[in-house]
Amino acid sequence: MPLQHQHPHDQPGGHNEHHNHTFDHAHHHHNHGKPSSQKRLLLALIITGGFGVVELVGGVMTGSLALISDAGHMFTDSAALLLALIANLIGQRPANAENSYGYARAEVIGALINSLVMIALVVWIVVEAISRLMHPQPVNGMGVMIIAVIGLLVNIISAWQLSHDHDNLNSRAAMIHVLGDLLGSVAAITAGAVIYFTGWKAIDPILSVFVSMLILRSTWNLLRQATHVLMEGVPQQLNLEEIGNALATEKGVVQVNDLHVWNISGDKVALSAHIVIEKPETWPLQLKHINHMLGERYGIQHITLQATWFSIRPTRSIPIRRIPH
Repeated sequence: MPLQHQHPHDQPGGHNEHHNHTFDHAHHHHNHGKPSSQKRLLLALIITGGFGVVELVGGVMTGSLALISDAGHMFTDSAALLLALIANLIGQRPANAENSYGYARAEVIGALINSLVMIALVVWIVVEAISRLMHPQPVNGMGVMIIAVIGLLVNIISAWQLSHDHDNLNSRAAMIHVLGDLLGSVAAITAGAVIYFTGWKAIDPILSVFVSMLILRSTWNLLRQATHVLMEGVPQQLNLEEIGNALATEKGVVQVNDLHVWNISGDKVALSAHIVIEKPETWPLQLKHINHMLGERYGIQHITLQATWFSIRPTRSIPIRRIPH
């Protein structure tokens, strides 16, 4: 958590730190790892992992790279879903003396690992596709279509299960894997149909690369989000200057310094700041109003504010709204 610094020019007559979460509450406010999420992840894991074996065997028997790559997606999905389930369970653990924020970032770490694995899989598919284009191999078009249609139905079921947890970053990571599988199944169906009716074998590796590029785009966006959270960057939906101005224009606020806004997890935002106020006796009411404003307007749940006031007014002028970055 960012440290609050008191500036020499403030010349405080006193200070007080206020938190809208007490120590006891900090150990109970996490709601990650809901049982419904865990059941959906487990069901999607069983369905995806089981059919991954079917697609792998079918891909080898039919000689289709599209099916083999889709089976690879299935196995990667299974690992992603397993990782998401583990992260979901870990994220449910309460905060303690060693992890004061709890284990909410387990979902972010899981999303990061999933993204890296997916990128590695895309690289493998592209390399294999180039090899297939240079050295075409026979493919059983009808067999590819039949297996791919079943795979498409399986992926639709898994995607529907995971769509209920769109606010969870790690579930979204698993969802991207499943959507990648869904696209892979569509590509495999198309490849099987083209090969069956026209005999053009190159369509199999070509469509595999096309689907991989679509998956890479979504995976790259997720990777950027996960690393942004781990780097404690300002949440993308929020503007630091706007929040600073909102604090500075609150009644009785003289200055706002050391303002920091960051994600604890994918959907939980925290803020800390040092605020110079006019009168200490008005601070409890100001704090209540500021907490409400930050929660309602910006969705910030965990707020830590350090208030400082002047015992003697300095003779020199004080900037009314100075928000350093």
